Amino acid sequence: MLMLGLDIGSSSIKCSALDLDSGTVIGRAVSPADEMPIDAPKPGWAEQHPDLWWKHLRLAIRKLLSENHLDPEDVKSIGISYQMHGLVLIDKEFRVLRPSIIWCDSRAVEIGKRAFRDLGPEFCLSHMLNSPGNFTASKLRWVREHEPEIYSRIYKAMLPGDYIAFRLTGHIGTTISGLSEGIFWDFQKNQISSELLDYYQIDSNILPGVVPTFSVVGGLGSEAANELGLSTRTTVSYRAGDQPNNALSLHVLEPGEIAATAGTSGVVYGIAGALTHDPCSRVNQFAHVNHTQASPRLGILLCINGTGILYAWLRKNIAGSLSYDDMNREAERIPVGSDGLFVLPFGNGAERVLEDRSIGASFSGLDFNRHSRGHVFRAAQEGIAFSLKYGIDRMREMGLNVTVIRAGRANLFRSRVFCETLATVSNATIELYETDGSDGAARGAALGIGMAADMAFRSLGQVETIRPDHAHRERLLEVCRGWEGLLKKNLAGTME
Repeated sequence: MLMLGLDIGSSSIKCSALDLDSGTVIGRAVSPADEMPIDAPKPGWAEQHPDLWWKHLRLAIRKLLSENHLDPEDVKSIGISYQMHGLVLIDKEFRVLRPSIIWCDSRAVEIGKRAFRDLGPEFCLSHMLNSPGNFTASKLRWVREHEPEIYSRIYKAMLPGDYIAFRLTGHIGTTISGLSEGIFWDFQKNQISSELLDYYQIDSNILPGVVPTFSVVGGLGSEAANELGLSTRTTVSYRAGDQPNNALSLHVLEPGEIAATAGTSGVVYGIAGALTHDPCSRVNQFAHVNHTQASPRLGILLCINGTGILYAWLRKNIAGSLSYDDMNREAERIPVGSDGLFVLPFGNGAERVLEDRSIGASFSGLDFNRHSRGHVFRAAQEGIAFSLKYGIDRMREMGLNVTVIRAGRANLFRSRVFCETLATVSNATIELYETDGSDGAARGAALGIGMAADMAFRSLGQVETIRPDHAHRERLLEVCRGWEGLLKKNLAGTME
């Protein structure tokens, strides 16, 4: 019996097949081989058409089945992981009304700021645990303000994972976790926030009904099954945003446990057992996949938008024919501190940890006579690690004890420089596992059909441990303080 996991990212679509009899992942596939394009019609905007996700979902699934000689009749259920905070709009004929406004789009920042001020910080933080910010609800309000003709035709407004589940099954629904990531959920009242909807003048009928995160919502429709090469007896039984799902893939479910990723964006995600919030809303709190009102499980999420996308930009524009592994090897030959070169990796939209400011990416201290591309690669990795440490400090201020960070051995966590830098400046041990988002979605699908956790996670094994490098700790902290000074200078410039 096989579980299929889908990871609907902004860079690519990944899928995994989990064999429940052995408990092991027996195949993976990805499409496209390079990153999917993100359209930016205006500065600060970021859009992708859901048809692009579906196209590469179809290619990835068919590749997975053919390359691993899998029988579609053996696929029992599907789990979905998806890029968070996006907005997909469909009309009554189930047609997509406009490209999806995705997670790193900054157009609704000012709308969210006004809502935070007008509704009141105390109300927003105590009820929704966040400022409305640049999240899905604010993006939907932007459409209402700036594209009223499109807004008037909306039948349902969905998150990316809700849309994919709909394309698979014909069933429209969402989860409490999903509503909370869109800043629609009132944790005090345990319902959709009527105050926010009234303020934004959003009709509650356009939001999907709530289904449990782990639940069978339906079988594949005949059209979807035919397109994907699967069976109509296959069900969909799990969906979650990419960061809650990444935590699930690492079996991070209980208070005090920490997960991290460093893909297009970089995230540290810790579990709290009580409602909490950051007074400045620099890190966010969402309902975790196992949250209930009786047993709260909140994911405290630190996100740095410009992590893997910075490294991908360097590969495309500077690295020439080098692979990521080649870039990592060049970075390893450069000393700690990159000989005075600093990189601020904030070039992918407004940064929540910077209170929704867009300061752009920048290089400082570049010396044409001293610095090579290897210096640029190392300085970028150090800058990304320093930015995550900057956010971890905010999480610690909230009482989260960050001593161990679990991550999949993928993307920047394949780099020795990045892992050792992050472990050392954050003073936390990093545990690496051979898993990724599509693996986690497959395990979530198993839980969704009622399989026990020990069955779903029995093959999850730790493959490497990186501890803080005490020999270089003082030097790295000195460099990190210099980097933070540069960041403060740039932040001060945005307020002048």
